[in-house]
Amino acid sequence: MIIGVPKEIKNHEYRVGMVPASVRELINHGHQVIVETNAGCGIGFSDDDYSQVGAKILPTASEIFAQADMIVKVKEPQAIERAMLREGQILFTYLHLAPDLPQTEDLIKSKAVCIAYETVTDNFGGLPLLAPMSEVAGRMSIQAGAQALEKSNAGRGMLLGGVPGVEPAKVVIIGGGMVGNNAAKMAVGMGANVVVLDRNINVLRRLDDLYGNKIKAIYSTADALEKHVLEADLVIGGVLIPGAAAPKLVTKEHIKNMKAGAAIVDVAIDQGGCIETSHATTHAEPTFIVDDVVHYCVANMPGAVPRTSTFALNNATLPYIIQLANKGYKQALLDDQHLLNGLNVIDGKITCQSVAENLGFEYVPPEQALA
Repeated sequence: MIIGVPKEIKNHEYRVGMVPASVRELINHGHQVIVETNAGCGIGFSDDDYSQVGAKILPTASEIFAQADMIVKVKEPQAIERAMLREGQILFTYLHLAPDLPQTEDLIKSKAVCIAYETVTDNFGGLPLLAPMSEVAGRMSIQAGAQALEKSNAGRGMLLGGVPGVEPAKVVIIGGGMVGNNAAKMAVGMGANVVVLDRNINVLRRLDDLYGNKIKAIYSTADALEKHVLEADLVIGGVLIPGAAAPKLVTKEHIKNMKAGAAIVDVAIDQGGCIETSHATTHAEPTFIVDDVVHYCVANMPGAVPRTSTFALNNATLPYIIQLANKGYKQALLDDQHLLNGLNVIDGKITCQSVAENLGFEYVPPEQALA
């Protein structure tokens, strides 16, 4: 199989679909890998680094898309990339289709085989290809929130951990999953007053076991959420419904009644955001203000630390890339129910139920679409 790795073109996106070590693994399995020139330069890998492990370097994305049987990326394909997809070509990347009608429509038209990292599952009920970036984004959310709280960024002018004699900031984390746990870890480490809200008692027990009295693990009701959000200096939105649009838990009314200069980091923005006033931003212009509350809603947060993020992602994606290349997409999907759960679009059909329901398309079970 010919595997293509184009250079990412989303705003300030420096990650790359495969590092040279991953390319070497694919070549050792008898496959060809073509890499767009400078695809890895954002994380310190030159074209020579890829050539030395056997990759062929091509000058343009159009040549990569024209020759590759499978495209391996990081972020969802942009409009110019979607126009280059062809029938039967495999696209393996993050898609986040539920809040993105234009992308979904383009992928349907392409008749490509579109497998989304974020809906691949595992035997433990987890999302193994989303987890590495959730870890990064969760940890980064506290850094981003700390900066947003600085007065020069229109924040309250607070240090998260305070100093002796001065109270620390109150950090409220909505969702105790991978993002929330990693955000809590960083916030606790910085000495903040941390509250985590979740509706899963087992998640709350796990957080209590991990952090004890260093955090407050609170069952999330409308009353509890409102109370803690209104008291917060920093709110982290870390809610996820796999494949579906995030629920709007923090309302416009909540925002209106929050402290002036408080900050919000909506990590769920890839899936539409869990804050009603959120809209996606970029690393070039990461924040905006609504009712004196600073909103940080960058849709590709881990792109700011691309070297760490790329290696973490490649560690998780490589086994699946090898499966798809060795067996072909149809056999690989039929052999692995968890990889099959990653199939979102094939031959113009929507095979992810939550995406179909969110966007009003007919849902076709993946097994039926493959038959």
